[in-house]
Amino acid sequence: VQLQASGGGLVQAGDSLTLFCAASGGTLSNYAMGWFRQAPGKEREFVATISRAGTRKVYADSVKGRFTISRDNAKDTVYLRILSVKPEDTAVYFCAARSTVTGAYYTRDNDYTYWGQGTQVTVSS
Repeated sequence: VQLQASGGGLVQAGDSLTLFCAASGGTLSNYAMGWFRQAPGKEREFVATISRAGTRKVYADSVKGRFTISRDNAKDTVYLRILSVKPEDTAVYFCAARSTVTGAYYTRDNDYTYWGQGTQVTVSS
């Protein structure tokens, strides 16, 4: 499966935005999905994950309450809604996929097989 992340850009602190991860070449409902981010000079970190049917979601503590992961398998798209962005949210955001036959979700980047190219989010204060 190929993943294309989009929706990033330059935003002001306090704004909201939605990131998109479009999948092609596979049936999205067969994959658990995740979002990760990498800030300048830092390692890539887990942000959120969602099970293949969307019934299970897990978030990093640092984003709970502001980030919402969702998916529309009919549209082969996964979303990451970010409310009240902060300067510390500045990073390249990556979506990732892992094939699964269960309702599993994954929080480690090495659990994922497929990665998108990333979309840059820059938050100005």
